[in-house]
Amino acid sequence: MTEAMDEYHQHRRITARSARFAASLFNYGSIAAILVPVPLGLLWLGASIVVYAMNRHHPNPRVGHYTQRTAYVFYGVAGAFVAVATFFPGTALLPYLVTWGVAVAIIVPWSVLELVRIRREPWEDMELEEPA
Repeated sequence: MTEAMDEYHQHRRITARSARFAASLFNYGSIAAILVPVPLGLLWLGASIVVYAMNRHHPNPRVGHYTQRTAYVFYGVAGAFVAVATFFPGTALLPYLVTWGVAVAIIVPWSVLELVRIRREPWEDMELEEPA
């Protein structure tokens, strides 16, 4: 790029560490939310939408890929929980605990496996050109 054209662009660097953290963030939130459902689970349902919106269209496409995979699992389990819990009697604690245990058994291993995959993947710094 010539120097004359370079004055119209700004360069922004996205570090490999930043991209790896962004790819991991939904997994960390999902683990915390499922292990401490009240109040973290309720807060994470709202916060996860913001995290998903920020990271799904990240400049590094692998960040979006990992975010989307984990979101599918988290929202699928949360939706199934709501659908199943609709039929529970109001005062019965045992069905809620069993369903929560199944949710933990799905989300925690999935998220840990994704975190291992993210950690093993080679991440590189990215340079972005933005118009001034």
